[in-house]
Amino acid sequence: MTRVMFRNAMIWDGTGADAFPADLLVDNGRIVTIARTPGQLSGEGTTTVECRGMTLMPGLVEGHAHISFGGAIKDSDLGLIPPEEHLLLTMRNAKTLLDHGFTSAYSAATSKLRLDIVIRNEINAGRLPGPRMRAGSPEITVTGGLGDERQQHMYHESFGMIADGVEEITKAVRLCCREGADNIKINISGDDLSPAAHGGLTVMSEAEVMTAVSVARDFGKKINCHARAAGSVKRAVKCGVDVIYHCESADEEALDALESAKDRIFVGPAIGIIYGTLYEGEPFGFTHEMAVKFGMQRILDDSRKVYTELRKRGVRALIGGDYGFAQTPQGTNARDLKHFVDLLGYSPSEALQCGTRLGGQVMGLGDELGMVKEGFIADLLLVNGDPLKDLDMMVHEKNLIVIMKDGELYKDQSASVASQRQAA
Repeated sequence: MTRVMFRNAMIWDGTGADAFPADLLVDNGRIVTIARTPGQLSGEGTTTVECRGMTLMPGLVEGHAHISFGGAIKDSDLGLIPPEEHLLLTMRNAKTLLDHGFTSAYSAATSKLRLDIVIRNEINAGRLPGPRMRAGSPEITVTGGLGDERQQHMYHESFGMIADGVEEITKAVRLCCREGADNIKINISGDDLSPAAHGGLTVMSEAEVMTAVSVARDFGKKINCHARAAGSVKRAVKCGVDVIYHCESADEEALDALESAKDRIFVGPAIGIIYGTLYEGEPFGFTHEMAVKFGMQRILDDSRKVYTELRKRGVRALIGGDYGFAQTPQGTNARDLKHFVDLLGYSPSEALQCGTRLGGQVMGLGDELGMVKEGFIADLLLVNGDPLKDLDMMVHEKNLIVIMKDGELYKDQSASVASQRQAA
């Protein structure tokens, strides 16, 4: 592996502390030395990146990744994509995420059983560009739940794997584990855009949830859930779910339950899809009035209240807003950072930590990923500016001057930036 020296950087290390000037040495895929007095480290035998005061920070972690989602307007759109084309779409999305600074992705779910798994394996083998991945299962749902698009007279595919009762749930989870999924996804509640069960309904029984968690644990897997209703949040905590997405209808009892498990669980508001449907969905058939009718404004308002409280209580939240729909295209995932600040009340530093340090933890690598720290995996971004002053810059590829994953320079435009500054 290449030894790389980052010289004269402003390092934001992911702990929440202020950025500081330093040189940094990467060797064998790890951060070896951080010298807070620049100019002390020898650059002999290294590839040197001249940072010129730009911000060096951890790579981003997409905490609610759907890398097989692309351009869908309706849930059934994902089911209609033939598997061959769907694999190619997923491959392109993986590269798009890495191009936009996401060096890791925790999959919330995949559209077809093996899509995430195949792409993860190809990335790990070095044959495809993409983020480090924990591959997800399809969304295991019940008849009438989110992901069941069928009608009595007509069969429709979606992203759901439909299983009813303890025996079917057991078989579905075992199948996903057998095929190589790292994360199992279950849909405990409905959804406001779902044809049968709205978001206030808890449609997966406690026995079904407990079974899914137990089987996932037997195979050493993590388990995620879709949980909008207060009852579904409480059921998820009680049964031992690891990552609980949405949660915006949590009542006081649910908030207390989440707080009681804060050292074990993660939550994710997935606010991007709500914002996108409300304010940017008209080209895709979602007028603002229609989005309000479907409950998007209520979800946004409730999310603001719930996540303000969860932040105060120290419950760990992940960025990732159901990107991959028409109104939330892949590559705009870092918009969640600013959404956390503008819509949910996080500070810029807190939002960035949700997308770096806490992301490393949900990946199961909290002691070696998600911070700029000696001994940690060298997943790094060099950003042309100060993200803490303008989080919007994180969305745009042009501002990501260097992208490093596992100590390898995937992208390095530092020389061209230096030439541009010299010319200016």
